Amino acid sequence: MFQVKDVIFRYPKSRKNTIKGLTFDIRQGEIFGLLGPSGVGKSTTQKIMVKLLSDYQGEIYYRGKELREYDKEYYQEIGVGFEVPVHFSKLTAMENINFFKKLYRNQANTDAMMKRLGIYEVRKKQVNQFSKGMKIRLNFVRAVLNNPAVLFLDEPTIGLDPANARILKTMIKEFRDYGGTVLLSTHLMNDVDELCDRVGFMVDGQITEIDTPRSLKLKHGEKKVEVEYAEQEDYQSPSKRASFDLETINSNEEFFKLMRSKKIITMHSKETTLDDIFIKITGVEKHV
Repeated sequence: MFQVKDVIFRYPKSRKNTIKGLTFDIRQGEIFGLLGPSGVGKSTTQKIMVKLLSDYQGEIYYRGKELREYDKEYYQEIGVGFEVPVHFSKLTAMENINFFKKLYRNQANTDAMMKRLGIYEVRKKQVNQFSKGMKIRLNFVRAVLNNPAVLFLDEPTIGLDPANARILKTMIKEFRDYGGTVLLSTHLMNDVDELCDRVGFMVDGQITEIDTPRSLKLKHGEKKVEVEYAEQEDYQSPSKRASFDLETINSNEEFFKLMRSKKIITMHSKETTLDDIFIKITGVEKHV
């Protein structure tokens, strides 16, 4: 869907490049996570790819055609959900949606989406009376109201309670399952783990590693199984832990003896988390 080749970008008043030879691709029908610490160029990359910034070096191909060659028709095919929702605050939610609908040929069933996201009942309220979470949900409806082929999402679930975040993430996955393509930027690694087919880590204006979340966890994690067990049948007695090499566990007699003779409390592989991988690859602590 997208091929980004050796893209370089510098803001007019800056002395150094923000994007420094960025190269990656996004496949049709996948959710691609663009990850990295604040200030490495994720938002700039998205702004370039949605044609808000145009003075870049290098090449970006969308459906095999250079992005510079597209006119305003490009906007008919994309939907954008910025991190900070921007609405007409003195208009109602429905007035906001109807205004933006007029900009597009294709129009989704926004009533159904608003009902699903729990904001249909307040559609006649002015947006300045909405909570942060309600504005975020309305922001998502606005991003998909034109039935886009591609969604650009920046922190789509920040500020949502777990129930509404779950609904929104399900809708993002359904968009992908129907053939849509998503570029997602977020600092919430649980969202990345749940949503993304592949992820690319940005460091200092460049992609340093691209892979699936599962492959990254296998690559950077320990191949061990940790067993927590108790000497007695009840769970009140102090527990103990033992660790076994995953590669040889099927022939490890000590492991099988433990399984037969002890009360197993928990057992899990020493799989690393995406938070740990984030810090390891980028070399910095994660900041929102």
